[in-house]
Amino acid sequence: MHKGWLMGVVLAGLLAGCSSAPTPTYDQSSATTTAASPVVGPRWNLLLLGTSERWTHPDTPYFEVVRQGGQLRLVGSNGCNRISGELNLESGNRFSVENLASTRMACPNGNDAQRVEAMLNGAYRYLIDHDRLVLFGRDSRVLGGFRRAN
Repeated sequence: MHKGWLMGVVLAGLLAGCSSAPTPTYDQSSATTTAASPVVGPRWNLLLLGTSERWTHPDTPYFEVVRQGGQLRLVGSNGCNRISGELNLESGNRFSVENLASTRMACPNGNDAQRVEAMLNGAYRYLIDHDRLVLFGRDSRVLGGFRRAN
């Protein structure tokens, strides 16, 4: 069942890429958007690493996008440590994280926490379908998925 929604999201993303409708543009200098981005504001909890690997550790990775000092910031947790970085949202659902930093506490799931950071650093585009957010790499490969927290 979970593969079904993911395939639907991927298909919707491919179809959306063929659309002739204009894509919202984002002005990072003032951190305002001509069309409000649904990425900004809610907490996004990790659902999948890649296309099917569920997070099995007690602390779920998450992120939120907040406006701070005229910029968008990504803040949250990689499942072990606090993370923070600059986020750029641009036309075409572009998503890029710069200067991602984290605290360095030792934890038993440190390798998986690093994978979460690598996913965020490698993200190039995003797609939102209802309460799901999927991140894609430059090669259009699914890097992971998140669910909007209630």
